[in-house]
Amino acid sequence: MISSPLSLSHVSKSFAGKPAVTDVSFTVKPGEIVGFLGPNGAGKTTTLRMALGLVKPDSGDIRLFGGAPGPQAFGRVGFLPEERGLYKKQTAREAIAHLARLNGMKGKDAFRRADQMLDKYGLSDAKRKKNKDMSKGMAQKVQLLAAIAHEPEFYILDEPFSGLDPVNQQVLESIVREIAQGGRTIVFSTHVMEHAERLCDRIILMAGGRKVFDGSTELALSKAPRRLVIASENAALVETITPMASDLSRREDGAYALTMKEGAETHSLLEACVNGGVRLSRFEPKPQSLHEAFVSMVGEDLMKTMDVQTDSGGPS
Repeated sequence: MISSPLSLSHVSKSFAGKPAVTDVSFTVKPGEIVGFLGPNGAGKTTTLRMALGLVKPDSGDIRLFGGAPGPQAFGRVGFLPEERGLYKKQTAREAIAHLARLNGMKGKDAFRRADQMLDKYGLSDAKRKKNKDMSKGMAQKVQLLAAIAHEPEFYILDEPFSGLDPVNQQVLESIVREIAQGGRTIVFSTHVMEHAERLCDRIILMAGGRKVFDGSTELALSKAPRRLVIASENAALVETITPMASDLSRREDGAYALTMKEGAETHSLLEACVNGGVRLSRFEPKPQSLHEAFVSMVGEDLMKTMDVQTDSGGPS
C-alpha cells in the first residue's frame, strides 16, 4: 500500500534562467486536505504541474503514488487547472463525460455519471446547454465536475474558488468537504483565506519560489500577532500592559487596541493586571487570521500581491 499520494524532495525549476521553484520538499498524507498558499508568482502552479508530470523539474525527485508522475497515474488523480477551458460546442453533459472517459470510465458509465453529478449539484438545466452559452460561474462548476467525475483517489485543484461568487464558493466548499468525507486526499491552492481556514488540515505556504511554512492550520494561525481590546478605569492600565505590547493605541470609546509582543501570552497579560490591582472592564482577544499569520512570515510587501479575501483583521 502506498503511504503517500504525493511526495516532493528538493525540487527546483527555472524558466529562462529565472528560478520559479527552489528546493521544495513536502509529502502529502492520505486523507489530508492541504491548502497550498502564497503570493502571486510564489511557484504554486509550477509546483502542482510538476507534481502531475506536466512540467519537468530541473532537479529533485517527485513521486506520485510511489512512481514517477505521468499519464499512468492520471486515472487516480482529479486535476482542475488554473486556466479554465471547455470545448465551446460541447454541452455540459458531454464535457463531463468526455473527461471521465479520458480518465478511464466507459462511455455509458461516463454519461450516466455526468447526469448524476449535474442533477446532484443543481445543474440539470445545463445538461443540453453548450459551454459557450454558460455563465462563467456555471462553466467553472461544470469543469470542476468534469475533473472529479471519475471519483479519483487524489484531487489537485489549482485556484478552484477564483472567479466564483460567494454562493458558488459555498457550493464548491461543500463539494470539497464531501470529497474529504469519503477519505480522499485534496491539495488546493487558493487566495481566499477563509476557505483555507475552514477546510484545511494543513497549510503549505510558498513565497519567492520557496516553501516558508508547512504545518497544521492551527500552527499557522499561531504565527499571527495576538491582538485584543482592553479597558479599565484604573489609570495604571497603560503602565501595566505597555511592557507586553508591540503596539498600543487608544480608541474613540476609551478602550485600548493592543498588539502583543512576540512570545507574550494573553494569560500573562491578564495575570499582570490582576496582580497590579487593575480591574478590567473589557478584555477581548481578537481571532487570529491566516492573512495576519502570513504577513508575519513573508512580510507585508509580498502579501500585498495576494488577492486575499478575509473577514479577519485587527482590533475593532
